[in-house]
Amino acid sequence: MDQNTSAFNTGDQPRSKRGLIVLLIPGLLLGLTLAIFYYFSYDGIRKDVKQRAESELRETSLKIKSIMSVVEVAANNISWAVEGDLRNADDMYLILEKLVSDNKNIIGAGIGFVENYYPQKGRWFEPYVVRNINNRMECKQVGSAQHDYLKMDWFTSAITSDSCRWSEPYFDDSGAGTLVATYTHPLHDKTGRVVAVLGADVSLDWLSHIINDDHGYPSENIVLSRQGQIMACPVESLVMRKNALEVSDKMNDTMATEVNRRMIAGEKGELTVHNDLGEKTYVYFAPIDDTTGWSMAIICKDKEIYRSLRTVGFNLMLLMLFGLALLGYILWRAARQLKRIQTIHTEKERIASELRIASGIQNSMIPKTFPPYPDRDDVEIFGVLEPAKEVGGDLYDFFIRDEKLFFCIGDVSGKGVPASLVMAVTRSQFRTISAHESNAARITELMNESMANMNESSMFVTFFIGVLDLPTGRLRYCNAGHDAPILITPAGADATEEKVNHVELLPVVPNVPIGIIADHKFEGQETVISPQTTIFLYTDGLTEAEDASHQQFGRKRVFKVAEVMKEGKQDASERSTLEHNVSDMNNAVKAFVGDAEQSDDLTMLFIQYTKKQRPLRLKRSITLPNDVQTIPDLNRFVEQVAEELGYDMSATMNLNLALEEAVVNVMNYAYPPGTEGEVNIAAEANDLRLKFIITDNGVPFDPTAKEDADTTLSAEDRPIGGLGIYLVRQLMDSMNYERLNGQNILTLRKKLEVNLPSANA
Repeated sequence: MDQNTSAFNTGDQPRSKRGLIVLLIPGLLLGLTLAIFYYFSYDGIRKDVKQRAESELRETSLKIKSIMSVVEVAANNISWAVEGDLRNADDMYLILEKLVSDNKNIIGAGIGFVENYYPQKGRWFEPYVVRNINNRMECKQVGSAQHDYLKMDWFTSAITSDSCRWSEPYFDDSGAGTLVATYTHPLHDKTGRVVAVLGADVSLDWLSHIINDDHGYPSENIVLSRQGQIMACPVESLVMRKNALEVSDKMNDTMATEVNRRMIAGEKGELTVHNDLGEKTYVYFAPIDDTTGWSMAIICKDKEIYRSLRTVGFNLMLLMLFGLALLGYILWRAARQLKRIQTIHTEKERIASELRIASGIQNSMIPKTFPPYPDRDDVEIFGVLEPAKEVGGDLYDFFIRDEKLFFCIGDVSGKGVPASLVMAVTRSQFRTISAHESNAARITELMNESMANMNESSMFVTFFIGVLDLPTGRLRYCNAGHDAPILITPAGADATEEKVNHVELLPVVPNVPIGIIADHKFEGQETVISPQTTIFLYTDGLTEAEDASHQQFGRKRVFKVAEVMKEGKQDASERSTLEHNVSDMNNAVKAFVGDAEQSDDLTMLFIQYTKKQRPLRLKRSITLPNDVQTIPDLNRFVEQVAEELGYDMSATMNLNLALEEAVVNVMNYAYPPGTEGEVNIAAEANDLRLKFIITDNGVPFDPTAKEDADTTLSAEDRPIGGLGIYLVRQLMDSMNYERLNGQNILTLRKKLEVNLPSANA
């Protein structure tokens, strides 16, 4: 018995060892699999957090820069007006009020003058304008012994350095009563001496909202000022009451001190910090803006970002104990599959995110506010763009300059992201070139030259551009291989068509699309459209929309829908008629296509010329020789017109100044030296506007084509010329030039500031 038992035990031991090995091997494999999975997940999460933190630092920096740069540009642009009007102390309030009212980011602005600069104003003179809670402007003089700005850092620093800078954030007790930062711009008198400092106050209430938006991962954000003041952080009690270095020194945390020191120094980087409890924290930091000197840090706690990973790891360990070999095999396969799925999912998320961003950028470039010009009674516009994918290659755009409506529509060859990039470039080129060029053919040629020279991908754009002169209805246009627009005349306007609208194609020279042939000469055209005529522009996504049997919607169906479109501005639902027209056309296309998938981008743009003739209440004219010595006659003429319209002295002076600049400009440039000629000035006023029509028979001269003077430059660096036209633009509501029948016609318009008597009075 003992012998047998001993034999059994001896034979069983190898089997037990083998079984143990069989159990241990899957366990080891499972444990190794879990370790590998944990390592790669840990590393992936760390990289993902780092990428998100760096991306958030960049995005937040761009958001803050965009807000601050608007303030800088506005303050720099307005400084010339202050320096040019230093003799009139009370005018400072008007200039500051315009600065604050025109810029929603500026809550208050002031000008601190050097001691006793205006003796009649006393030692301290700091005019200040602030936007109150009712969005109204409040003007006050805040300089005093209690508010001695002469000793304040923002004033003394700007005077000493003679340079523009942002102040340290502070609580403004005299103006906005909130946390603000001030952008300071030193002002000079004619001798170049710094005599004042212009300050534009920006409330920083939005700063916490920007940096504390949902990040998609656990983190805390901190913003420090140039001197280390805590401007924003999760602990509200520390904001602008503690210095970051003081806080870290009290904590006796050398790594936190190092982070704060590097942030204040404007450095960029990352550090791993352990607090007094031994908890690991990752800190990513970068400067926000060199001008402000601010810096931002994103703090991610190790236990927070890896909480889910550690929970998963613990559960998997429990499963490993119960499953061993089988569980090990399953987890090994699952880990491989999970990693692949995670990679695919991450890539899909990245692509989807980039497409969403690209779609947002593309949509932001297309006008979406309708009606775009609610105060105008001469034009109505409505447009829509529906891309077939997340992003597309269609575009439309429009804007008004010098009483001319510039509009365009285009279709880029191809689809998707490449087409959207070309679309963005095309729209930017249109805006940039047409900002100083009014000839439709010339604009097209310049766009084609630029795009053809950089067109390595051989993509092209069918394009139509129109320039509609709103006072006259004269339409100058150029077509570059695009579908011809449709002209819709309201029902009843044509004697032979009493029940339906008259619909016809606008005659176009096809030309070639943009981007194919460099240096191609495009042929422009022109016509005159009558009031209430609608110009309908569209891309081939409308006419080439296909149903399930691949039949196209076609131009005949477009004409059929256009023939029954209604005239008018709005219906009971406050929707514009043009919006109804777009909806009718869209519904017709969708009804035709049915369940077929949209195959191409669909873009439609309706422009209705709605100019109305109003009865004149006043009409006067004067003819002068091209001799500047006769300007006093012009002044008397303008004063008589202004007196009849009930203008006060200040408004009359502005009219006189604008007319004098415009007429002298014509006398100097329309007629060559030694040439005698005449300049006719006609004044007309209806119940809404006063306009002056300046006509001459001189050489073609378009003052609106001259670029405005760069008022950001000093008087010494600024080229001669341009200030007169700039001044006319500032004093009048609009300036329009036309060359008709061998004459230069310059029209200046100003909205009436007084009510004229009715026509029957």
